[in-house]
Amino acid sequence: MTQQRYRDIAEWPLMGTALVFLAAYAWQVIGNIEGRQADVLESIMWLTWAIFAADYTANLWLADNRKHWFILNLHELLIVALPFFRPLRLLRLVTLLSVLHRTVGETLRGRVVTYVAGSAVLLVFVGALAVLDVEQNAPDAKILTFGDAAWWAITTITTVGYGDLFPVTPIGRMVAAALMMSGIAVLGVVTASIASWLVQRVEENTEATVEAAEVPARAEVRELLVEVAALRKELAELRRAQ
Repeated sequence: MTQQRYRDIAEWPLMGTALVFLAAYAWQVIGNIEGRQADVLESIMWLTWAIFAADYTANLWLADNRKHWFILNLHELLIVALPFFRPLRLLRLVTLLSVLHRTVGETLRGRVVTYVAGSAVLLVFVGALAVLDVEQNAPDAKILTFGDAAWWAITTITTVGYGDLFPVTPIGRMVAAALMMSGIAVLGVVTASIASWLVQRVEENTEATVEAAEVPARAEVRELLVEVAALRKELAELRRAQ
């Protein structure tokens, strides 16, 4: 068993685990669940955390160079070691977008647009859940419902920031900072994709214009070659006649 083989096998089960975590986390936060139901949901989230911890251990064990892999994946260790960072595991859901390759084509631009759109939706949803989780029971909180949290997340990730809703807790502000930086990155990729598309269209139009302009010239060259060949033939016949 190689690390790559393990990753290929574990990709979809881990994605399913992340979906279970997302459902449990969303249910707990949006419903503001307490009591026995909250304990059940918390147990489900701890179970998914244990699966992710086992995945990290397996990757470390199967790595060709464990020390090198460990250093390059310190963020993975933080996600596993600190339950506070467990929601970051939801980023594994972006693997779902690979299925959409069949509908968006094989061009690089198509893949970029797919991943950017999916990542933006995922970031908005996760950001809304995270800020609602820490804000809804805080004193003087402005974000009290999932609708408010979703609106705040959209205005934040797009760097609009109307200011009508804002987090009041330190952790909520940390989530806001992360979401703003993510929004800048997403908008940068979108801008680069649009610029790449425009450049490609200009190049295609230029090539088409040049090709259209060359068609008459090529036809004239062919006619001249035919006439030259005919003249040479006539000259050769005259020489033989003399």
